Amino acid sequence: MRIKKKLQLGIGLLFLLNLLVGFLALIYFNQLSRETKSILSANYKTLNLTNELSQVLHQKVAWSAAQSARFKALLAAQSKTNTPISEELLTGEIMDRFEQLKNSRNTDSIETFKAAIQQKLDRINQINIKSIYNKNLKTQKTLNEVKLTLTLITVFCLLIGFSFMVNFPGYISNPLADLIEGIKGITEKKYNQRLTIRTGDEFGDVANAFNRMAGKLNEYESSNLAKVLFEKQRIETIIDQMRDVIIGFDDTNHIQFINKTGLQLLNIPEGELIGKYAPEAAMQHSILHTIMSKDENREVQIATTAGDRFFTKDIVDVNYQGKELGKVIVLKNITTFHELDEAKTNFIATISHELKTPISSIKLSLKLLEDARIGEVNDEQRALLKNIKDESQRLLKITGELLDMSQAESGNIKLDITESNSLSIVNYATDTVQFQAKQKQVAIQIVSDEMLCTIAADEEKTAWVVVNLLSNALRYSPENSTITIQLKQLDKYIEFSVQDQGPGIEEQYQSKIFNRYFQVPSTAKEKIGTGLGLAISKDFIEAQKGKIFIESLPGQGSRFGFTLPVYRAKSSA
Repeated sequence: MRIKKKLQLGIGLLFLLNLLVGFLALIYFNQLSRETKSILSANYKTLNLTNELSQVLHQKVAWSAAQSARFKALLAAQSKTNTPISEELLTGEIMDRFEQLKNSRNTDSIETFKAAIQQKLDRINQINIKSIYNKNLKTQKTLNEVKLTLTLITVFCLLIGFSFMVNFPGYISNPLADLIEGIKGITEKKYNQRLTIRTGDEFGDVANAFNRMAGKLNEYESSNLAKVLFEKQRIETIIDQMRDVIIGFDDTNHIQFINKTGLQLLNIPEGELIGKYAPEAAMQHSILHTIMSKDENREVQIATTAGDRFFTKDIVDVNYQGKELGKVIVLKNITTFHELDEAKTNFIATISHELKTPISSIKLSLKLLEDARIGEVNDEQRALLKNIKDESQRLLKITGELLDMSQAESGNIKLDITESNSLSIVNYATDTVQFQAKQKQVAIQIVSDEMLCTIAADEEKTAWVVVNLLSNALRYSPENSTITIQLKQLDKYIEFSVQDQGPGIEEQYQSKIFNRYFQVPSTAKEKIGTGLGLAISKDFIEAQKGKIFIESLPGQGSRFGFTLPVYRAKSSA
């Protein structure tokens, strides 16, 4: 049965109850009206006639024909009223006495007949009064019965109406409340709940549709959950197989996962640190404390049973839709690079130092050959000796630069700060890479502010930095392009910059470009070094109280530069 039909039946029931009460009240009121009318019509008329008969009978004037006619007419009317048998008998007796009264001439007899007639009339009055009383009692009884019946029916109808008023709204509201709770549960992803509304109406249809929807959502959620779990396991497997140390934290800085490489480095069993607050765990594990205490993009040195191991530390913030979910620390093992770099540095330092002795001997021998006391040389020999001398001088200078580089890499930089000319340093660097630029058909343009102040710098190391920046620019510049070297006065600093037209560097790598051993992944096919050139340049510039920087956009080239303090500013300071 549909809701509309149920509403029609419920309201129809209330209508029928009201109709029943009205119909019964009408029947009882008609009955009371008839009984009341009976009292007033028959008995009351008889009483009036008997009173008139008594008046006619006892008039003071002598009995006349007119009185006789009047009495007879009233008596005839009395005999026609709806009276009981006893009253009819008394009326007959009065008729007999009336006939005797008319024929009597004796005064005493007349009075006797009048007394007898009056007695009969009184008897008729008593009968009618009693009848009126009895009818009144009957009417009162009927009235009481009507009151009781109507009261019971009214109470019955009120109970049914009250029950309808109390229960019927719940019939509508309860399924709606269950449906609302079910919808709230769906919004909270409680797809296992079901509605048990079995009314066979629209609510039942809605409940069935809701249960089917919840079942489909539960099935969909289960399939998605299985997929998510599979992807989670796959990612965890990939992370475990990675050779880098990976440690994950949630937004409250609690440890969420550590891959196998990290567990081996920390030398702890799997699961011991999972779920722990990172700062507290770091207090109990020295290696973890070392890892967390180092800043990002800094070299981390960790002592292990197999010897010192070196890592670079990266921190990856995990965000989703503007909300911070946690972070991941990635330690990349650079121990091999570190060992190779140390070996290379030692090798360069040793070779450079060892080369100085034979070069000095060559220079001494050249000086002796140029002495006329040893013997005269012709012009061709003198030209050859000059070339040997120039090349020896150049070789000696290169050896000095190699020693400087080894000092930078070893952290023991020796500076010779003097008043230097910025443009001279740039010209020297340009001359150094000019041959390489011509081979690649790349033009080098120098743009300089007028009246540049001199700088307080080590000319050789600053020139080495400019050469390094130019070499990188040439390496990544396309043919027939232009490299711009700019010198700019910035208050108490001079800015050197090298702008190329190469592929550019993505923003995510720019903060790491000056780290040791770092090379941009997008240029992997062009990697020919170990990623130390820019790191050494940074060391040289910062040792001279300057700053090095990069500005780059993918596809629009890169601009590397640095600033050095002006000489006068330093002197006044």
